Amino acid sequence: MRAPVATGDALTLTQVTRAFGALRAVDEVSLSVAAGQKYAILGSNGAGKTTLFNTITGDFPPTSGRIHFFGEDITELPPHERIRKGLRRTYQSSLLFRDLTVRDNLFLAVRGVASGRFALLRSRPRHASVAATQELLERARLTHLADEPVANLAHGQQRQLEVGMALAGAPRLILFDEPAAGLSPAERRELVALLRGLPSHMSFVLIEHDLDIALAVVEKVTVMHNGRVLKTGTPAEIQDDAQVQAIYMGGKH
Repeated sequence: MRAPVATGDALTLTQVTRAFGALRAVDEVSLSVAAGQKYAILGSNGAGKTTLFNTITGDFPPTSGRIHFFGEDITELPPHERIRKGLRRTYQSSLLFRDLTVRDNLFLAVRGVASGRFALLRSRPRHASVAATQELLERARLTHLADEPVANLAHGQQRQLEVGMALAGAPRLILFDEPAAGLSPAERRELVALLRGLPSHMSFVLIEHDLDIALAVVEKVTVMHNGRVLKTGTPAEIQDDAQVQAIYMGGKH
């Protein structure tokens, strides 16, 4: 492990490449996410966005390049060690316990990142994990559905639950992989409210095809194309960029 790097950034990627044989799905990507910053990565299908997330989480470690998390080189750490350091991630496909209630899913998420998580004794009502579960219910805007089986939830409510589970254990940075996929207009508005309500000190990086959602909740945007960084700027700069419009928006958005 290399020595920590002095930086105010939550996440720094330096020339990160992930190759599968001759295919470079991610090609020398460099970017930085400041502590507390809300960040989006946009691009069409095949641009390399999800593969980039997989390199950050350690699911597909980079072929080359370095990844720093709050100044510490985590390039070679396994995924569970990155989680312990405060990195979380949601996935395009739901990873929920459908036969359990909303409350139970959140409780398992809390216990999964807690010390003593393998204890077999049932937690008492005043246990910290129970209190943390209640807090997540409120933050995910799902208190009214706490005792509902996940299988009965609408798709948008399941997405809210995934966000709530990612918030377990006071993460320092969350990677959201297309949280608005398949949501109705009303569910998208609820998701925007949820993302805007996250703590100001918490960083997140959002992959999203819905530009209206992405540009409404972030401060900085990177657009990827063919595995490389095409543009980086503010939401307004990206929205008004002619090259981005031509490739992704089909003209003025």
